[in-house]
Amino acid sequence: MYRYPLKCTLPLLLFEKIIVILYVGKNIKLMKYRILNTGFFLADGGAMFGAIPKRAWSRKYPSDEQNCCCLAMNCLLVWNDEKIILLDTGVGDKELGKLSYYGFQDRKNLRELIREQGFNPDQVTDVVLSHLHFDHCGGCTYRDSDGNLRITFPNARHWVGEKQWQNYLHPNSLEKDAFRPEDMLPVFDAGLIHRIESDFELCENFYMKLLNGHTQSQIVSFIKQEEGQGLLFPGDVIPTKAHLSDEWISAYDVEPLKSLAAKITLKKWTKQKNIKTIFYHDFYNFSS
Repeated sequence: MYRYPLKCTLPLLLFEKIIVILYVGKNIKLMKYRILNTGFFLADGGAMFGAIPKRAWSRKYPSDEQNCCCLAMNCLLVWNDEKIILLDTGVGDKELGKLSYYGFQDRKNLRELIREQGFNPDQVTDVVLSHLHFDHCGGCTYRDSDGNLRITFPNARHWVGEKQWQNYLHPNSLEKDAFRPEDMLPVFDAGLIHRIESDFELCENFYMKLLNGHTQSQIVSFIKQEEGQGLLFPGDVIPTKAHLSDEWISAYDVEPLKSLAAKITLKKWTKQKNIKTIFYHDFYNFSS
């Protein structure tokens, strides 16, 4: 089994206990959020940074002797008195033998992470899925002790872009291995999939924007705060802090020019406002 270097374990100790309070809306409604790290895996650095030479990207993001980068799966839990919203669900814990290439390690049980915040999984009202690649939605289902597939959040509406859903059902050749039927079809069969075709306001001060590039109709979520402040969850539009540079685009992106346009749009927008960005895949910088 691959052993992560010591530098790949330190950030978890620093960030796992962080909790931040957001003051949301005109009436200063108290909302809390927590970054839930659900584990780590390995990805080739060349794939993560595309055309950028290693001598450039390695100064911003480390790799091991096999050129592998350690990537996190940082989900986000947001709640107030009315809503409990989860953004992405990690890879989960089922059928990981088929994904052994990625060396998943230090995985956390998402249901237990939710309970640690004082909630039961059946209290989650909404699950917002940036997209349906297995490392972002695998935690939507799990297998019980009898091996049966169960829905992790049985009372939650699961939000996904309409074109992303169609891409999941009829994948292109570049993405077909990233979609797994056991992750989302049970959720669909239970009537819990809600698809959006355009930008959408989930509830007061919680907005979802559709962007293309990494994949079709990826949902970028924004939580509005008072006086121009906010929280941004860009998913794989900006997977790590190193990817803030415009041309630093992953080779996994199916439409890189659209990725570039989407990233520039988000960066211009965030510069105009006081917005904290959550990096889903950044092992070293969970947010900025």
